[in-house]
Amino acid sequence: MLPIFDLLLQLNLFPISKAKAALHKISLLSPAEKELFIERQKRAMVAFHVQNNAFYGSLVPQVPENWTDLPILNKKNLQIPLAQRLSKGYTKGNSYCNKTSGSSGIPFIFAKDRYCHALTWASNFMRYQEHGIDLNTAYQARFYGIPMAFWSHQKERLKDLVSQRYRFAIFDLSDAALETILKKFSTTEFDYINGYTSAIVLFAKFLEQKNVVLKRICPTLKVCMVTSEMLFEKDKILLEKQLGIPVVNEYGASELDIIAFENPESEWLVNSETLFVEILDQNNAVVPYGHQGRVVVTSLFNKAHPFIRYDTGDIGILDVKSTLDRPVLKKLIGRSNDIVVLPSGKKAPGLTFYYITKTIIEDTGNVKEFVITQTKINSFEIEYVSDQELNSVAIQKIQQAIETYLEPNLHFIFTPKKTLLRTHRGKLKQFRSML
Repeated sequence: MLPIFDLLLQLNLFPISKAKAALHKISLLSPAEKELFIERQKRAMVAFHVQNNAFYGSLVPQVPENWTDLPILNKKNLQIPLAQRLSKGYTKGNSYCNKTSGSSGIPFIFAKDRYCHALTWASNFMRYQEHGIDLNTAYQARFYGIPMAFWSHQKERLKDLVSQRYRFAIFDLSDAALETILKKFSTTEFDYINGYTSAIVLFAKFLEQKNVVLKRICPTLKVCMVTSEMLFEKDKILLEKQLGIPVVNEYGASELDIIAFENPESEWLVNSETLFVEILDQNNAVVPYGHQGRVVVTSLFNKAHPFIRYDTGDIGILDVKSTLDRPVLKKLIGRSNDIVVLPSGKKAPGLTFYYITKTIIEDTGNVKEFVITQTKINSFEIEYVSDQELNSVAIQKIQQAIETYLEPNLHFIFTPKKTLLRTHRGKLKQFRSML
């Protein structure tokens, strides 16, 4: 008898047993064999979609000799009806279909064939197992958003029930709500935590204020996986201190798979079993290891829908110790559309502001979380949640730091809020530009 999670996947026609066996076989390949496997799968995916996908065939009439001659796909050119992007023999009815989160501002519906989706789950099983978590038996404390419409809400709760997880809806993260969450941990044998970084960090700050280490309240906890938002080193230190367990950084995309997952040796190991990841510059040339660029990903198995040289919209760096068979993500910098354009013509990642203000604001021990919005070329709004409004000294420090790191004569409005606006899925977008 299959374990419950495996059984549910099989009943929904996702061949998880076959996928697990295939993934295990890939994981045993030698470095040379792995490189051959990656190259073979890349070419096979291109050939399949040129022959069987009208959308991709219109972009690539024939298989080019050089991989770098292939076009770069992006979210905008995938915003046509899904039926026009499906390969021959694949329909919404016989594929896994879903919608991207829209955190990039460009949502679209995507599809995976059932075997590809089963491989995605097999990949999750394999990487979580490295940290002692069996997805078939472990009980998850889940910090995610949830649909508020009645039937969608009930459907999500049912999925949580059969998937061995308890969901803390993160649209209300007041002290009273966090107190309720803490009580649930004291009465439930959770094995691990999974969810959006900002929500779990806020919970950790609450624990710090109460001088509570969560592991002492819930001794069964083993590990925390954070996903979907940036994890800063200072936040990771706080999380591990207040949760009392290791914190694992996950980077993925719903339309693809886990892209990178921190292993027990603290390496952010890139998924090279089901994906091929490139880092490209503005001219679509591959940058050397150690240099930053756009994260471009190829799905090595998805036949239902082409994700070949697909620009995720993220900016990252592969470590210099990376190899084709074992790439390591050194750093994820942010989204390419989160770029600050300054009056002088200078451009900088939006996270530059976040790094500067984060350090100074946290020195006050007062601000819980904040977001930054560029409203004009020289104007920014910082919305923050705090026990007390920022005083003139803290504001002056922030402005001085920004002038030092970026340029002078930038104008800021500081707006205290009771809560910050999150996406419909509960994500907190830390910087956005209205330009």
